[in-house]
Amino acid sequence: MLHILHAADLHLDAPFAALTAEQARQRRGEQRLVLDALADTAIERGADLVVLSGDLLDDRQTYRETAQALASALGRIPAPVAIAPGNHDPYSASSLYAADIWPDNVLIFKDSAVQRVELSELTLYGAAFTSPFRDTSPLAGFTAPRTDKPTVMAVHGDVDGKGRYGSISREDIAQSGLTYLALGHIHACSGLQRSGNTYWAYPGCAEGRGFDELGDKGALWVAIDGETVSAEFLPLCKRRYEIVECDLTGKDPAQAVTQTLSQGRKEDVCRLILTGEAEGLDLAALHRAAGEYRWTVSLRDHTRVPQDLWSREEEDSLTGLFLREMRERIAAAEEKDRPTLERAVRFGLAALENGEDTP
Repeated sequence: MLHILHAADLHLDAPFAALTAEQARQRRGEQRLVLDALADTAIERGADLVVLSGDLLDDRQTYRETAQALASALGRIPAPVAIAPGNHDPYSASSLYAADIWPDNVLIFKDSAVQRVELSELTLYGAAFTSPFRDTSPLAGFTAPRTDKPTVMAVHGDVDGKGRYGSISREDIAQSGLTYLALGHIHACSGLQRSGNTYWAYPGCAEGRGFDELGDKGALWVAIDGETVSAEFLPLCKRRYEIVECDLTGKDPAQAVTQTLSQGRKEDVCRLILTGEAEGLDLAALHRAAGEYRWTVSLRDHTRVPQDLWSREEEDSLTGLFLREMRERIAAAEEKDRPTLERAVRFGLAALENGEDTP
């Protein structure tokens, strides 16, 4: 039985622009820790091959420390390591992949055409992005010759994609004759898929970088036994991104927030969406309270104006006039605009109640 550790889309040295400068620096350091986690996993589980299917690097910059950490971690693995550069880290003569830093066990595919490498227990294929875009399928016209050994390909591409990132059809996969196609590009783990007799998968990214990359992130542990393939997801990330809702209806806001967040992991990055009916929220105070329960928290106020406040809209007062006007605007608004108008009602009432129109 063969065992392959399959990872992709590390995006090392990503900017983490939504975080503070210090938090972004810390997150980049934590990305480097994933490299050691990958190496330790390969060593402890006895991987026969490690496949890194592109976008290991981010296209903005790569720090010297990161290049050193990457080469060092991969060099510790007592098995071949195959890299198929992606659209964010395409191979070129001036890329990091062309530098003289790579250990002897690291194989980097350097051509957009499929290359073949014979290893002791399998036949390995791979191809590289050589520019940020690729208009053709990397599997177009490819069929692996029949052999007694398993056939594996490492490539970066977009299954069912319509863009310029190496779109791959399921027909391409089925006709490839491969045992396993190790893909990169999609940041969510796909789980093990099958087209024809070929198994394929995306492991997803190894560390989330934003709220479009939620939950555990990591790598796939792939086992090949003859024509049978299985895959196990291995969480490796330091922090998870999560979106959590908190209903404030009829509750003390601070208590509701702390009770909701007490259920999760303190090391995670959270977007807290406040829902339900509420008025007079002190968002700064709630943000401070929430910060005790997560590494960093951002708040989104999606609460509604309490229904009993609308009872004043018939008053012959500035408050009544304001409420009648806002009720009409909300009724006429599109659904997506109503939360903003609801917040405007709260802010408007707060201003009025602290001004001349006091109860």
